[in-house]
Amino acid sequence: MKKITVWGFSWVPPVAQGLVRDLRVRWALEEAGLAYESRWIDTGERNSGDYRHKHPFGMVPVLESADGAMIESGAIVHAIAEQCEVLMPADRRAETLGWMFTALNTVEPPLWNLFVMDVLHGEETWVPLRRPAVVDEVNHRLAALSECLSDRDYLLGHFTAADILMTTVLRFIRHTNLLARFPSLVAYVERCEARPAFDAALRNQLDGYARNEPVAA
Repeated sequence: MKKITVWGFSWVPPVAQGLVRDLRVRWALEEAGLAYESRWIDTGERNSGDYRHKHPFGMVPVLESADGAMIESGAIVHAIAEQCEVLMPADRRAETLGWMFTALNTVEPPLWNLFVMDVLHGEETWVPLRRPAVVDEVNHRLAALSECLSDRDYLLGHFTAADILMTTVLRFIRHTNLLARFPSLVAYVERCEARPAFDAALRNQLDGYARNEPVAA
């Protein structure tokens, strides 16, 4: 994978900064030691013909390289991990993949639903009626994940691509205190976020937002 470019939104409101899914891709590239260039798309330009040619749904991330273009953060992280023994150990490939899909298909949906409900629709009248059930579902997922981690530092015992996806999923509920009920999960997120590669990826994303911050009228 050479001549890598990662596309992300040029700016998002502060509540969403550090949560947009191109962070996962940047983190994986940093862990794998792969150099990349950042390109930014304004949210108002995401439906342009040129960008829709890159991503048919006008979303981010998009990864372009000498090998072609890829969409979907999970698929991109998987492709990067395939080239990095640390992120995808050859002798534990199936287990790593299983946890990657668990992060995206089992844990993420209720956490993302809660984020959208609280942050994007918080003032709407239906939210107080629906929110308790969503919180219950989130707590159910967190309790099961906490039990799975048990006394392990990482999902497979050592850091892999699955931890990149799971940590970025758990960040979706940082606006709540739900994670605090599970000290092992708090410690897990802190442990993953303490990695230099995470710090580099986050700074890369946030620096892009800072350079493109809208000028106040």
